[in-house]
Amino acid sequence: MHIILVSNKLATARTIVFTWRHMAAAGIAVVALIVVIASLLSYLTVRHAAEIRLPFVQGMIEAVTAENNEANHQRMHEKLTAMAVRLGEMQAKLMRLDSMGERLAGLAGLKLEDIGPMATNTRDGRGGPMAVAPAPLSAEELMQAVDDLSHRLETKTDVMSLMESQLLDERIRKNKLPTSLPLESSWNASSFGRRIDPFTGEATMHPGVDFPAEVGTPIMVAATGVVINVENNPSYGNMVDIDHGDGLVTRYAHCSKVLVQPGALVKRSQIVAEVGSTGRSTGPHLHFEVRIHGVAQNPNRFLETAKARANQTARLR
Repeated sequence: MHIILVSNKLATARTIVFTWRHMAAAGIAVVALIVVIASLLSYLTVRHAAEIRLPFVQGMIEAVTAENNEANHQRMHEKLTAMAVRLGEMQAKLMRLDSMGERLAGLAGLKLEDIGPMATNTRDGRGGPMAVAPAPLSAEELMQAVDDLSHRLETKTDVMSLMESQLLDERIRKNKLPTSLPLESSWNASSFGRRIDPFTGEATMHPGVDFPAEVGTPIMVAATGVVINVENNPSYGNMVDIDHGDGLVTRYAHCSKVLVQPGALVKRSQIVAEVGSTGRSTGPHLHFEVRIHGVAQNPNRFLETAKARANQTARLR
């Protein structure tokens, strides 16, 4: 492209030649200038819209803000609704936990009033038709409900822990009672108390009961405990004393063989000796005693329970 410049001040005309490179550079410069000006105008318009009070710009900004607020409000509402539904599910589970705790206490033979407020609303059944115009919970109401539920759960945890402790204590206590038969045979239930001594023919006190059995028949411990004495006594022959705690001791006498040593921990139904006829004995049998703080008790009270348990186990088999 040729451009000829003519002026009164010039003696001759001047010619300017534009190549395609010059045209391309000029086009690029124009486009860049337009972009810069447009960006500057957009920034100034948005940045100072409130000051210059352009109605159409303010309307656009308010529309975008309102749309964003509505979207945020909708998302918040959905989250609150989901949390409220979850809270209702947790409350229902808590009610089932209340019922379970009550049944557990009943099976364990415990009274709820003795172990604390198991749950105020154990039988608080809920239901009914849906409200005509249900009102969603506010954030404050939802937080209050969550706090209340958290408090109930903490109380429930404490009560359940206490119940577990009492059940464990009861289990340990029952495990220490001699309620298992030392021999799988019948015993002379009438032999405890005053009777005629087979050697002297005089009335004497017999502090235990006798289990007739063959020599070598295994003797099982009636409850979990610790062996505190193993000796050969002139009257009892080879004997074993087992301490079950709280002053309760069981004695197994006239044994042909003792299989444990003092200090040994023995479990319920563990074999500790074998039937014999040592000491003052007219024939092979087990002499079984139950003593509390050294005082002989009637073993029949424990053995009848043991017999009932054995019969129940046999029926289940």
